[in-house]
Amino acid sequence: MKFADFMCNESLNANLQAKTKEDTIREMVKSLLDAGQIAEEDYDGIVRHVLKREELGSTGIGRCVAVPHTKFSNVKKMVGTVAISQEGVDFDSLDGQPVRVLFMLISPPDQPQDHLLALEHIAKQLREDTFRRFMVQAKKREDIVELLSEADANNFAV
Repeated sequence: MKFADFMCNESLNANLQAKTKEDTIREMVKSLLDAGQIAEEDYDGIVRHVLKREELGSTGIGRCVAVPHTKFSNVKKMVGTVAISQEGVDFDSLDGQPVRVLFMLISPPDQPQDHLLALEHIAKQLREDTFRRFMVQAKKREDIVELLSEADANNFAV
């Protein structure tokens, strides 16, 4: 699996404005809506599903990273987005630190294997210090697109 298989480049956001976990999730889902990846009538349901998933345990995995995700019955294909917070967001991370890099994944419930493979790919790349450091430094959408492409080309030696 590669980022190109599920990331929506039009939804990538290098200047997240949200300051709270819920607002962050809303802003990221809105970016998918604005990019035409989800239907307007599904917006609130997806936000609720992601927040419900967060209640099970924070997806703030530490090292300034969070990977909010959910499965939602009305989506027809897996889609992902990335947001960068220049200031950091309190995401109840495992290490207690603010989150700067967020990867969101929304999948149809009938594709659990693809969902897990995409999460595994995201986690694998985020374990690489160079990739994570460059993501934190991204200032515009094109920076994120380039980093995802380089990761797909194995340029971070994971």
